[in-house]
Amino acid sequence: MELGLIGLGKMGGNMRERIRRAGHTVIGYDRNPDLGDVHSLKELVDSLEGPRVVWVMVPAGAATQSTIDELGELLSPGDIVVDGGNSRWTDDEKHAEELAAKGIGFVDCGVSGGVWGLENGYALMYGGDAANVARVQPIFDALKPEGDFGSVHAGKVGAGHFAKMVHNGIEYAMMQAYAEGWELLEKVDSVTDVREVFRSWQEGTVIRSWLLDLAVNALDDDEHLDKLRGYAADSGEGRWTVEAAIDNAVPLPAITASLFARFASRQDDSPQMKMIAALRNQFGGHAVENK
Repeated sequence: MELGLIGLGKMGGNMRERIRRAGHTVIGYDRNPDLGDVHSLKELVDSLEGPRVVWVMVPAGAATQSTIDELGELLSPGDIVVDGGNSRWTDDEKHAEELAAKGIGFVDCGVSGGVWGLENGYALMYGGDAANVARVQPIFDALKPEGDFGSVHAGKVGAGHFAKMVHNGIEYAMMQAYAEGWELLEKVDSVTDVREVFRSWQEGTVIRSWLLDLAVNALDDDEHLDKLRGYAADSGEGRWTVEAAIDNAVPLPAITASLFARFASRQDDSPQMKMIAALRNQFGGHAVENK
């Protein structure tokens, strides 16, 4: 099928390539003219045959809102917009309503895979009407990992981003646990090779995971993470997860504590946050702050 893709950064650029490898046509637009196939949203829309599917892959908030507003003026009834960024699920409901008034469908899609997604595939969580999801399904199939798992129609509009938000909250807590264990191992005199302890956990243990593999990668690059400052940003999804837990009276002590630990990293040079920063760089290409 044919797809318009808006936003060709670290994720979007690799997604364009993976979709093309699956045999589909992708016309991409980015504010950076060196990255795009076309040079405006109007040119993108005009280049697609109707009914169109346009995937938005830009930062959540104002950038997504302005892009969807402009698409609402350019697209035609029967077209579909997919928001694949990290938008808040409540924004999805608003966007779906705004576009429905113009006869345009809307699907929200949480995307996980970071800089590794081009080769390994992207885990996808999407929400929306079944008919709209079915129209986009060939693209979902192209992006997902090989095998039976890795994508899900999570429910109504907003369900995809809500599921991705909870995924990211769990990710916060898992990274925090690895970071705390790493700091304790580094602290004691009796353990002389912390990196190899982490490496030994990669096979046969109940805590083995891709995050553990990435932790070992980071320690291979910088054994004691001496080059990093103990500072880790939060993307916003951890906050939204905690807010949703409060709204629904669901206790999330581990996820909440991991969010607060990131706040603490902004006050001091936290050893634990060196590991969090290293892991975020490994799986998502997120920037790190060097000393």
